[in-house]
Amino acid sequence: MGIVLSNIIAIYRRELQSYFVSPLAYAIAGIFWFIAGLFLIMILLGPDGILPQVAAYDLQAQQFQVPLPPIDVPYEFVRAFLDRMGWLLLFILPILSMGLYAEERKRGTLELLATSPVTNWAVAVGKLLGVLTFFTTMVLPLLVFEAIAIGGSNPPFSPSIPLLGHLGLILLAAAILSLGMFISSLTDSTILSAVLTFALILLLLFVDLIAKSIGGPVGEALGHLSLLKHYNTFIQGIFDTSALILFLSYIFLGIFLTAQSIDALRFQRQ
Repeated sequence: MGIVLSNIIAIYRRELQSYFVSPLAYAIAGIFWFIAGLFLIMILLGPDGILPQVAAYDLQAQQFQVPLPPIDVPYEFVRAFLDRMGWLLLFILPILSMGLYAEERKRGTLELLATSPVTNWAVAVGKLLGVLTFFTTMVLPLLVFEAIAIGGSNPPFSPSIPLLGHLGLILLAAAILSLGMFISSLTDSTILSAVLTFALILLLLFVDLIAKSIGGPVGEALGHLSLLKHYNTFIQGIFDTSALILFLSYIFLGIFLTAQSIDALRFQRQ
C-alpha cells in the first residue's frame, strides 16, 4: 500500500510540475480568469445584473408604497456565478485533459509507462489528482473576489452555501477530467481528445432534457445520470448524497476505463 501511495505521489508531482511550466496551461488559466471576471462583473453590474435589478425593485416598492418581499442578493449572486462557471468548464476542461495521455503517446513515453512496475491505477489517479489540483488553483482567486463581493452583505451571508457550491464545482470538474483522461488514453491526437471530451460532456449535461422527452421509468433513470442536474443541487446550497455518489461514480468510472485502456496497450506490446 505504501509503495502504491508513493507511486501516486510521484506521478502527481510530475504531472503538476508539467502544468506549472507549460505556456499552454498559463494561457488556459488566463482565459479562464478573464471570462470568469467578466461573468462576475456582468452578474453584479451588467444591464440585467443583480444590483440594477434590486435598485429598480426598491424604486418600484417606494413608488407604489407596497411592501415587496426582500431579495437574497448574496445567494442569487453566488448561484448565478457558479451556474455560469459550470458552463465555462464545458470549454476549459477538455483542453486541460486532452494531453493527459495523448501527449505521452505522441512522445512515445506511454509504452514505457504501460510496461513500468507502476500500476495503471496509480498512474491514472496521480495524473487526475495533478490536473485537478491545477484546476483548483485556478478557482482559488475567484473565491477571494466572491468573498469581497458578498463580504459587505447585511445580515452576514452564511459561508456554507458558497463552499458547498464550490465543492460541487470541484466534483463536476473531477468527473469531467476523469472521463476526459480516459478519452485521452485512446488517441495520440490532443485535438481529437478535446473534441470527443467536449461532445461527451455535452451529452452528460443535456441528458436530463433527453430523459424528460422520453418520460416514464426509463426517462427517470436516465435523468439521474445528468451532471448538470446534480451540480445545480450543490449550487443551490443543498447537500444531496445521491449527487455526491453520482460524481464519485463518474470519477471512478473514468479512472477504471483509463486503467483498462492502458492495460490493453500493455497486452498489445507483449
